[in-house]
Amino acid sequence: MPGPEQNQPHQQHHPHDKGYKQLLANKRTFLELLKTFVREKWVDNIDENSLIRLDKSYVLQDFNEKEADIVYRLRSKDRDVIFYVLLELQSTVDFSMPLRLLMYMVEIWREIYNNTPENERERKDFLLPVIIPAVLYNGANNWTAAVNFKEMLAGYRQFEKHVLDFRYILFDVNRYHKEELYRAANLIASVFALDQRMDAGELIKRLQKLADGLKNLSRDEFRQFIIWLANVLKAKLPETLREEVSRIINETNPWEVETMIMNLEITLDEMEQQAMIKGKLEGKLEVAKNLIGLGVDIDTISKATGLVADEVEKL
Repeated sequence: MPGPEQNQPHQQHHPHDKGYKQLLANKRTFLELLKTFVREKWVDNIDENSLIRLDKSYVLQDFNEKEADIVYRLRSKDRDVIFYVLLELQSTVDFSMPLRLLMYMVEIWREIYNNTPENERERKDFLLPVIIPAVLYNGANNWTAAVNFKEMLAGYRQFEKHVLDFRYILFDVNRYHKEELYRAANLIASVFALDQRMDAGELIKRLQKLADGLKNLSRDEFRQFIIWLANVLKAKLPETLREEVSRIINETNPWEVETMIMNLEITLDEMEQQAMIKGKLEGKLEVAKNLIGLGVDIDTISKATGLVADEVEKL
């Protein structure tokens, strides 16, 4: 099996990869992700100061252009717990996900085992840390891959007591209700609310709804939000508008959120108007071409379409 891509930069083919990885590299934001969306008792006992981010990737070479990951160790007095989050920011569901997660988990355990002194790992009380796997997915389609590993095994029910199994946590961005995200009123919930599938008009409405919460973010949290918004929003816009949107976002302070929203709304309105004008022009040109094909004279075509004679002659 290929080794992990440790400490080596690799290409991410989705603009969200960089944005989410930067967000979750902040342990306060990572803890926020767990406490907002994982409703299990053990989450309440996690202390931010006990979290340590591991600055390496375990993504295998076969997948290094498809995904990114983030790894944390939770240190406690009697044991360590590893959180492994795979950023699956693709448009389609990968049904091999349980197997891929197992491969990454084994890589982590193997590294820990190999880095433990031989006299320690041969002791009866030597234990590997628990690994809690998770997937962050923002595709439009419902996540229909198995969430339990055993479901990938043929006939597992007959041998259920004896087969390997684990269940991963799924953060399915598009399946959270927007009202739930508004109520959370924190950085990661705001990001999820804006990352769901929507048109430009709905994006502005959601920004307006989130404005008060965004103003209450710390400077560091707001900076993270701005970086994420610029990285993702620009990728959705035509190249002619990216520089202007980048300027609007990057010049914004927390207390100027309403101004940022207003300026973004104006820019997006201009984009829609330009698209409408372009569409109307393309429609006129298509009509003119059809009339030319029917042998209609240029003056008549010009009057019928509103195009000047020179434009018609060039067709």
